[in-house]
Amino acid sequence: MNPLTNYIEFNREKWAELRNKTPLLLSEEELESIRGINEEISLQEVKEIYLPLTRLINLKVKASQQLQGATNSFLDYKAKKIPYIIGIAGSVAVGKSTAARVIQTLLSRWDEHKEVGLVTTDGFLYPNATLESKGLMSRKGFPESYDTQRLIEFMMKVKSGKSKVEAPLYSHLTYDVLFDKVEVIKQPDILIVEGINVLQVSKSHSVFVSDFFDFSIYIDADVRNIKKWYIERFLTLQKTAFQNPMSYFHRYTSLSKDEAIKKATDIWEEINAKNLRENILPTRRRADIVFKKGPDHIMEKVYLKKF
Repeated sequence: MNPLTNYIEFNREKWAELRNKTPLLLSEEELESIRGINEEISLQEVKEIYLPLTRLINLKVKASQQLQGATNSFLDYKAKKIPYIIGIAGSVAVGKSTAARVIQTLLSRWDEHKEVGLVTTDGFLYPNATLESKGLMSRKGFPESYDTQRLIEFMMKVKSGKSKVEAPLYSHLTYDVLFDKVEVIKQPDILIVEGINVLQVSKSHSVFVSDFFDFSIYIDADVRNIKKWYIERFLTLQKTAFQNPMSYFHRYTSLSKDEAIKKATDIWEEINAKNLRENILPTRRRADIVFKKGPDHIMEKVYLKKF
């Protein structure tokens, strides 16, 4: 059974037409600065895929603001500013982070919502010491490795209009949560929440992270392509970030190319592929929109939920 039967399917050309003259307010230099490692994305991709998306979100944000204003008028109530929250989900190495930064930048160019925040759920992982004590280091990224209650409390504070909310930060260098740094979210017009777990549900919680989303996006691709991208990224990092003695993965710098490919493949199969099959991919049907990438990272299909 096709899991996306309740979606309207667009090929690339039809989706691009929905841009409807939305201006491209992003330079090649800006795009280069937000492009992820081994992530291929061009200004053409931004024009044909991301501009129609930001136009759709702009319309939804304006409608949400009008509805909120009508309710406040009815109640004769001066409400707090409530951010419009967007969730972005998908596998490790599929390009979520780059997509989130592109969307953040483009949405901030609209007059109706110039303040656009971005939070990743990596900061809500349990610290490595906690994961080690629970025997969960080999399941880092799986649902049980996150402090889900803390993430839900964060979302509740943001959605209740709290003026300042602290979000924990994560270091991909040390592969651990930062204990001395936080990001302060100050009532942005839009808040993007990006992470592999943002659309997941849990039997142990009656409230889910996605309950606070106004709109959600899933970045999709064939599993074979994601595996290839993961290995390519591992090889790139081995020559760059892993070279830093502070890197958690510094021990992999001495591996030959064949050994590095085998190590990356093992990590993919034992952790990331399993997590994708069991926990991430099943959440795809919960997204409002699904973007399907081809083998060259270019979006080939767009699926917009009907209801």
